[in-house]
Amino acid sequence: MNCIIVDDEAAARMIVEQLCSKVPELDVIDSFSNAMDAIKFLNQNTVDVVFLDIHMPGFSGIDFVQTLKNPPRIVLTTSDTNFAIEAYEYEPIVDYLVKPITQERFEKSIVKIKSALSKKTVTDQVSTKTASNAEEDIYINIDRRLIKLKLDDILIIEAKGDYIDVKTEKKTYRVHNTLKSIKDKLPENIFLQIHRSFIINFTKIIDIEDNSVLIEKSVIPISRSNRPELMRRLNLL
Repeated sequence: MNCIIVDDEAAARMIVEQLCSKVPELDVIDSFSNAMDAIKFLNQNTVDVVFLDIHMPGFSGIDFVQTLKNPPRIVLTTSDTNFAIEAYEYEPIVDYLVKPITQERFEKSIVKIKSALSKKTVTDQVSTKTASNAEEDIYINIDRRLIKLKLDDILIIEAKGDYIDVKTEKKTYRVHNTLKSIKDKLPENIFLQIHRSFIINFTKIIDIEDNSVLIEKSVIPISRSNRPELMRRLNLL
């Protein structure tokens, strides 16, 4: 596990480094005397855990936790017991070590860190799998029935007044919806609006000529305002 130490007192940083050195799983990659330097480091680097002092001049440890967008696991190190209850209100904080820190207490903290990192890994895997599955399919409402379509099967979506036609290789589905509404639900890496009345799956383009594209046997117009974005996305030789 990679870690950094943030404490305005040099002696305190050295003590935490010594505690870390006796834990084979821990690798101290840097230490900082102020929170701002640590934040700059974390904006460009990833670590598993931060050993963080609460009381630092100008920028407290709690301020530090609140500032980070994607904080790693945090272990607070402090001589002040008054913040213990408040600290656990922040999800990234996994432990609260009161100075002077013993090796035995420190190693109990390592167990908590491992547990928190393990839970985070499982959660990330589930979230990634769920997001991946969600991006593969879309449900359309046809006569009060929800029909699942694979996004890759959709070729063209055309506006027809208060309806849209969702065209696949095998069938066209008419849905009471707007082009804008369905556009917001489609992944931008596959679909592109090329005309006020058309969204296309641009991975299905067969040919482009003048101001139109060919998908299957359908010729779709390209508006002047949408053409630059289409050309930007194409992998041109």
